[in-house]
Amino acid sequence: MTETPFVYLASQSPRRAQLLEQMGVAHRLLVPNAQGDIAEDAEAIEAVRPGEAPAAYVRRVTLAKLDAAVARLARRGLPPAPVLCSDTTVALGRTILGKPADAAEAAATLRLLSGTTHRVLTAVALQHGMQRQVEVSVSQVRFDPLGDAQIDAYIASGEPFGKAGAYGVQGRAAAFIPRIAGSYSGIMGLPVYETAALLRAAGVLP
Repeated sequence: MTETPFVYLASQSPRRAQLLEQMGVAHRLLVPNAQGDIAEDAEAIEAVRPGEAPAAYVRRVTLAKLDAAVARLARRGLPPAPVLCSDTTVALGRTILGKPADAAEAAATLRLLSGTTHRVLTAVALQHGMQRQVEVSVSQVRFDPLGDAQIDAYIASGEPFGKAGAYGVQGRAAAFIPRIAGSYSGIMGLPVYETAALLRAAGVLP
């Protein structure tokens, strides 16, 4: 019997795993662990370089994370399969808004986004053997003006932490968003359309 095609997902995001399941794609997690992996400095990879544009940033970070994942796969001696990696950033103009370090940073980020239209950029990259492809999805998200009480309550929910731009479109922040233009799944963290195209090229999807 031929084994069902699968991919390695180099992400700890439950949202990305959920979207792959929605697509009917079998996957196995390929994330750092404490059992023999060389320390991988995610903070250094995600640091913004001076003058770096948001699209160049998210592409660079995604490919750097893919490099780390491919090296991880080789170290562990796992069966070969395509490796999928993705990264999301939020940008207001050329300003990149990353994951907030604390409540004060989350509040500052949400105040910047209040009453504006910003971009959410998600890069997805796939390595299949020696072949590597990357796509970038760009969406526009409009936020209503937010009052201090709304911001404080949202931060108290814990939802802003670990998320670029200090919010998750699939959670409570949906109540702040009157409209989006682009890919809802891309805003969540894995653009399904672009990901499917990469997976079809690798023979994982028909």
